[in-house]
Amino acid sequence: MLNFSKIKIAIIYSLFLAIGFFSLLNFQSEENNIIDKRINLGLDLQGGSYLLLEIDTKPLIEERIQDKVIKFKKYLNSKNYEYNNFTINENFLSFSLSKTDAEKFEQEFYSKEENDLNPYIDKYRSFELDLKNSNNKLKINFSKYGLLTLNNSAVKQSIEIVRRRVDDIGTKEPTIIQRGEKRILVELPGLKDPERIKNLLGKTAQLNFRLVSKSNNEFGYETMTSNTGEKLNISKQIIMTGDNLLDAQPRVDNQSSEPIVSFTLDRFGAQKFGNVTTKNVGKRLAIVLDDKIISAPVIRESITGGSGTISGNFTFQEATDLALLLRSGALPTPILIIEERTVGPDLGKDSIKSGSISLAVGFILVILYMLYKYKFFGLIANISLISNLIMLLGILTILEATLTLPGIAGIILTVGMAVDANVLIFERIKEELLTEKSSIHAFDLGYNRAKITVLDANITTLIATIILFFFGSGPVKGFAITLGIGILTTLFSAYFIARHLTSYYVLSKKGEKVQI
Repeated sequence: MLNFSKIKIAIIYSLFLAIGFFSLLNFQSEENNIIDKRINLGLDLQGGSYLLLEIDTKPLIEERIQDKVIKFKKYLNSKNYEYNNFTINENFLSFSLSKTDAEKFEQEFYSKEENDLNPYIDKYRSFELDLKNSNNKLKINFSKYGLLTLNNSAVKQSIEIVRRRVDDIGTKEPTIIQRGEKRILVELPGLKDPERIKNLLGKTAQLNFRLVSKSNNEFGYETMTSNTGEKLNISKQIIMTGDNLLDAQPRVDNQSSEPIVSFTLDRFGAQKFGNVTTKNVGKRLAIVLDDKIISAPVIRESITGGSGTISGNFTFQEATDLALLLRSGALPTPILIIEERTVGPDLGKDSIKSGSISLAVGFILVILYMLYKYKFFGLIANISLISNLIMLLGILTILEATLTLPGIAGIILTVGMAVDANVLIFERIKEELLTEKSSIHAFDLGYNRAKITVLDANITTLIATIILFFFGSGPVKGFAITLGIGILTTLFSAYFIARHLTSYYVLSKKGEKVQI
């Protein structure tokens, strides 16, 4: 029926006003925020940086292969295998056995039953490793499944750490997603210093503490050059890594007035650091970041409080960035920047201008056509259309959605679909007026009988937008979101706001013949 109860009317317009209020938040100044919500502009509208990163898993594979060495040697010794030519390569480890032992080992390796070998190779049933036997020389390497699992794990961990670093800088609404097997897409709208983010994302930030050694020891040493140009022999024994850090912050040293980085250790790290500094007072401790010595101070006294400082002739910006890297954690693998694009703010402004003009022209033409075609009812359709756009902007604001150029296209398409719903309804009412004597009854039948057609048209489009959202990425998702929300607001405005205004007019003309 065309009748609307007072409660229904109150709910309709209360909902409209509440959502409409959020659309107004986009016009508030940043200094006087009522509620800190607004539609964010995407990379193509406000400018920024686009980076395509790729992880380099070669060091990780080598590290994981080396992790298996002790496990396999322990197993071989426990079974009294007489092995020789044990070799560790970047991608595999190999050793030679007698023919009988080689066949026995191969059988145990592929066995599906529990045996002593399983714990040492992390269980072959996970298909992590592969074995090749060539003239009794056994070669063990990661299988294709093992490499894929390793890549996926490294990418997911890298995404999390990249996100921490980006969030710490304060970039709003970044896009950080996986692309393919080894790649990460990073979009940073509004970024003003792309070089800084490139430097931060390009650093692995593998931090460790090692003693400066004057002579070779059981662990061996390697020669490194410090940031001051001094060549030092550094023990290969790692005392502590960045995994033991709880926090790191830039500070200014009270005595030298130079920027430093203060750090706090977890309980286990504090205990290890305390033991090492107590036993090595007077010796130098090298702080190594990504295989480069950033500082090598002399241990003046035991440090048992679980905190310390890193100095290295830093600028305050360098100290801030180093603290950020240490807080966010080390990347599991090195990251390479394989593609970089910078979108200037002027190009973004041009995109906004073009999109706004397109929307305005389409909006005005639709309004004029509806007024020409349906006269007073065209005015109702236009009020419904304006309400539709206000609600669409309001919902996007509530979600704090990121608007891109395809998103603007979705809004423009929503304008056409909103009018289409009213056109279908009004044309159906025209048909009913030809056979019905009562205008009220004709309008009621028109709305009810057009409902199935309107719903079918919008639901099929909504299904398409859902598919685009789940299988698309980036701008495609932006288009799907705005169009999907636009479909819902179109149905609401057509069957609640426009229908209520139509019913109010028709009921006020009771007893008169109303024409469209």
